[in-house]
Amino acid sequence: MYELIRAGERTWYIDCPAKMGLFLAEDGAWLIDSGNDKDAGRRVRKLLDANGWTLAGILNTHSNADHIGGNRFLQDRYHCPVYSTPAENALIRAPRLEPSFLYGGYPCKALCNKFLTAQESEPSPIEGAPLPEGLEVFPLPGHFFGMVGFRTPDGVCFLADCLSGEAVLEKYHVGFIYDVRAYLETLDWVETLEAKLFVPAHAPAAEDIRPLAALNRAKVQEIAGRVLAICAEPRTPDGVIREVFSVYGLTMDFNQYVLVGSTVRSYLSYLCDEGLVAARFEDNRLLWERV
Repeated sequence: MYELIRAGERTWYIDCPAKMGLFLAEDGAWLIDSGNDKDAGRRVRKLLDANGWTLAGILNTHSNADHIGGNRFLQDRYHCPVYSTPAENALIRAPRLEPSFLYGGYPCKALCNKFLTAQESEPSPIEGAPLPEGLEVFPLPGHFFGMVGFRTPDGVCFLADCLSGEAVLEKYHVGFIYDVRAYLETLDWVETLEAKLFVPAHAPAAEDIRPLAALNRAKVQEIAGRVLAICAEPRTPDGVIREVFSVYGLTMDFNQYVLVGSTVRSYLSYLCDEGLVAARFEDNRLLWERV
C-alpha cells in the first residue's frame, strides 16, 4: 500500500485506495490528488523525501474527501498551490458542503466524518495556472460537479472516478454518480482516448481502458433498468432507494444512505428527462412512476 509505481519517464502513481499521480517537472513534483486524510499526506511526504523531491503543487481532480484529504497537511508543509475547477474549489475550500449536498440539508454529526468531509485547504483556479509544460487537463463530467483528468507528457492518463474497477462494481454495484447522462457520455469519450497507460483512481492501471468502460456502462444501464422496474408501481424516492438497497444486498448506514440515495435520485432525474418515468404529488407525497 502507498507504493510508488513508475508509469512513464517522469510519471508515477501511488498505489492506494484512491490512487494518486505524480509528475516530476523542472520545478519539482506535481501531485495529482492527495489521498483521504493527513496520514495519506504524511505518506506522500515520506515518498518525496525518500526521492529527494519537493512538492511544487497539488492538482485535484475533484473535491471528494478521499481525493483532497491530504491537501491541508501538504499545503501547510510545502506552502504549495492547490489547483482545481471552480465548482470543485468551492467544496475544497468548504468541505462541509459535500455532506450538506449529499444529505440535502444541514448534516448531522454522523455525516461529518473523514469519509465525507476533508480538512479545508486553499485552492486556486486551474484555468490559467502555471502548470508544467505538456501537462493536459480534460473534463470528466458525470461523477461530480466539475471533475477533470490529467494526461502527462509521458502519455499517462489519470482518470479519477469516471469509472470503477470490476471488484468495486461487484461488491457495491451502485457507484456515486451526480449526472447519469454526462457520466455515460464521459465513458463514451474515454473509450476514444489514446494513452500509454490509464490510471483510474479506484481500478487497476491498464493499457486498454475500453473493457472497463464497457463494464461500467453495462452496470449503469443495469441500475437504470432496475430503477425503472421499481417504478412500475408509484414509489416515493425513499421507497425506490430502499428497493435498490434490497435488490443489491446493500446495508444502509448514514454514509451509504446519502451516497446511494443521492445517486438513485440522479437515476430518477435521468429517467425522467428520458421520458421513462414521471413525478406527481399525491397526499403530500412525491411519487415516481413509470410512464
